[in-house]
Amino acid sequence: MLQVLLSGLAVGTIYGLVAMAFAVVFYVTKVINFATGQLLMVSILTTVGLVKLGLPDGVAIVLALLLSALLGVATYFVAVRPVLRFDRFSFAWLVSTLGVAIVIQSVFALIFGPASQPFPRGWHAIPIRLPGATITVQELVTLAIGLLAIVGWALLRRHTLLGKLGMAISTDPEIAGTVGANVTAFAVGSFAVGGLLAGLAGILVGPITYGNPYLGDTYGIFGFIALMIGGVQRPAAALGGGLVLGVLSIAANTYIGAQASDWFPFVLVLLVLLLTPNGVFASGSELRRIFRRPALATGGRA
Repeated sequence: MLQVLLSGLAVGTIYGLVAMAFAVVFYVTKVINFATGQLLMVSILTTVGLVKLGLPDGVAIVLALLLSALLGVATYFVAVRPVLRFDRFSFAWLVSTLGVAIVIQSVFALIFGPASQPFPRGWHAIPIRLPGATITVQELVTLAIGLLAIVGWALLRRHTLLGKLGMAISTDPEIAGTVGANVTAFAVGSFAVGGLLAGLAGILVGPITYGNPYLGDTYGIFGFIALMIGGVQRPAAALGGGLVLGVLSIAANTYIGAQASDWFPFVLVLLVLLLTPNGVFASGSELRRIFRRPALATGGRA
């Protein structure tokens, strides 16, 4: 059971970071960037390519993360800003960001080919034995980064001027703009952070998988499912959705069958959307209200 929990939390953190990448962009701009999954793939294949060229692993990883962030910013300027400037109520970014995803995937398929590429390995696979379970250094680092992401977001949002301006823009960008907040700069920053988070998820998952141009589709879908489970309006809730998805998917794989993780996430998100459409950890979630006020579960008064 402990092994299932630890493995699920590690996998869930990967899903959660991708979900958080979606959520940070949505928090500021109310846009879902469907190229997010491809930015995970970009960081993996860029690292692989740079290491093959002779760069040290650390330098390759930093440059790969930088490229993911820059492509996130490029997505904003190419696929989102023109749409919103033409009609700020338009949902055409649904198609334009998906178009960017297809372009990124096609370019990397042209450069690296369709075959899977091994990610640099080393200390990542070193096992740490615990009573009743084993965790690798890669999984431990993944969990630590997930924790840092949640704590860092909370501190930034609540205790810095930058975070408070971000909350103001998220609530009403027009009013925030009238009091001096640079709405465009925050939008650009959100796409950069989203790209960085997706790229970081790629670096963390790289040692336990193989990079190929189509990997972003898989993790983009699971990250989006995690976003729906946790809630789209709070990045920390999105990360929490990833943890829920990871633990329950690994449990399903262990206790139901090896193929359960292929279909279980879709069943789970359907149940969550039926029970609490805003997400499990959203501020208006019915499940949160029940857990906080158990009388609601039995029809009693809150």
